[in-house]
Amino acid sequence: MTLKRKHIITYIAPLFSCIISCTSSLPVKNEVIVHYISDPEMLNPCNSIDATTAYITSYMYQKLVDGNFKNPPELVPVLAEARPKIEKTPEGKMHITFKIRKEAKWDNGTPITAKDIEFSIKTILNPLVNNPHMKPYFTFITDFIFYPEDPLKFTAVSNESYFLAEAMFTDMCILPEYVYDPKGLMRKFTVKLISERTDSLKSDAAIKEFADDFNSEKRMRDPGFISGSGAYKFSDWKTNERVILAKKENWWGDALKEENCLFEAYPDRLIFQTIKDQTTALVSLKAGNLDVMQGIKSKDFADLPKSEKFTKNFNSYTPMEYSYVFIGVNIKSPVLADKATRRALAHIINVDEIIKIVKYGESKRVIGPIHPSKKKSYNSNIQPYTYDLDKAKKLLEKAGWKNTNGDETLDKIINGKRTECVLDFIVNSGSDERKSIALMFQEQAKKIGIMINILMLDWAVFRGKCINHEFDLTIGKWTSGPGPDDLKQTFHSESATEGGSNFSNFSNAEADALMDSIQVEIDENNRNRMYMRVQEVLHEEVPMIFLYAPTDHIAINKKFENAYPTVIRPGYWLPGFKLKEGSSK
Repeated sequence: MTLKRKHIITYIAPLFSCIISCTSSLPVKNEVIVHYISDPEMLNPCNSIDATTAYITSYMYQKLVDGNFKNPPELVPVLAEARPKIEKTPEGKMHITFKIRKEAKWDNGTPITAKDIEFSIKTILNPLVNNPHMKPYFTFITDFIFYPEDPLKFTAVSNESYFLAEAMFTDMCILPEYVYDPKGLMRKFTVKLISERTDSLKSDAAIKEFADDFNSEKRMRDPGFISGSGAYKFSDWKTNERVILAKKENWWGDALKEENCLFEAYPDRLIFQTIKDQTTALVSLKAGNLDVMQGIKSKDFADLPKSEKFTKNFNSYTPMEYSYVFIGVNIKSPVLADKATRRALAHIINVDEIIKIVKYGESKRVIGPIHPSKKKSYNSNIQPYTYDLDKAKKLLEKAGWKNTNGDETLDKIINGKRTECVLDFIVNSGSDERKSIALMFQEQAKKIGIMINILMLDWAVFRGKCINHEFDLTIGKWTSGPGPDDLKQTFHSESATEGGSNFSNFSNAEADALMDSIQVEIDENNRNRMYMRVQEVLHEEVPMIFLYAPTDHIAINKKFENAYPTVIRPGYWLPGFKLKEGSSK
């Protein structure tokens, strides 16, 4: 996985994995069995916005540089032989120069070259490829320089400085052109051409043919059309049961395993088992049918030491998460369009009680999307909304809500029609914690005349409604990394359309300008001042009700060594797991 500078969506309850109960049908001498609460969205690392996909594909594809799981937030070279050389030109442009390792090979034995890096960038920037969440982070690359005397060297050019220039390469999986573009459709386009003519290229036949193929089902889950340079290849996917990755024979990176942990690849197979019900998954864990479970519910985790079988066979870990849990508020919902109404909702939810009861006191309250451990950019001057039903009532009155018909629900005239204050709160099924939060919110809201309908939805349906803004309230978790935050994906108005990740439909000119400026500001002090103001705007406008930054709960079988916890998601580096000498295979 990477130090994800972009926020990765984790609306799925914190990620899990687990194996099929009939493990005897899967004979293998050295494997790790991991629990996830849902299938990956797809196995296309470029198009997916799903964290499960990102975690699984991180073992199949590689980056130029990536996060060091053993020493975060350090970046280490992977496909690149060293971290990039970054320079400013006299014209004010930025040059990011890499050289690829001479050892790096594709599965067909051909070397990975600068052409493959260019192809990967062009794929992201292709205007018809279904990755609107990812494009904004790579539009800073406006040109690409090759070196004829050295096919392994290249320079990515940016017209402006970008504070995450190196870090964004930790989010780009390098794709083999020979697999993903066998016809060479993208070869006639340069990075510069795509950058300058994005809109007009939408009608180009080659652009469309490539995008149709790249977006197709076969690129999502057919092993014959999914390939990267990583240690593992996609072997099998049985829907709602398991995904299996198999270790490649004679993988080129094996010779470099002493260089950094991202070249460690010891298990023969990685098995990701889907069990939607957490209680069932925990039973399977204790029974020894799972090796790894992450995101264990707080109550269950607190009870695990009481199980002698668990303590005998598993280690438990509580690494900090670079994430925040929130209630998303759809600003385009007629009932929620008024800022005073949204502020009232923020006063209705008792966050401290949620942390105490639901999270067993382990989480830390937050006021915005910046993690509180980032003291220079976190706005500690902002006071969180207090639980105060009287303040909520006054704000609702200010917004025009009254009970005019004598029922239990407030109402007001919206667009010429009397409208009841009724909100649909969508929650992904399989998460008791999120359901509990919704129920606690519902109970408090009812006291002051707001009716909340809780809709428990299957993950696929839930995700679709979030993307299409088909909700009043939702609940989720966004994950980032320990480095500077780029908030554009989550809060910029451009990300509210065409499948972007601004699910709350938030649009604010000042916030947009600040987020745009943050992207090009190299000076950390200036950038932090802008972060402070963005948090103030978000606090004032309430596109989200920010709840808490959680601590993760992970269990790992004691039969593995080199299985260290880390703040980098998903909290461990699976390929590094080694069976201890004498352990049962």
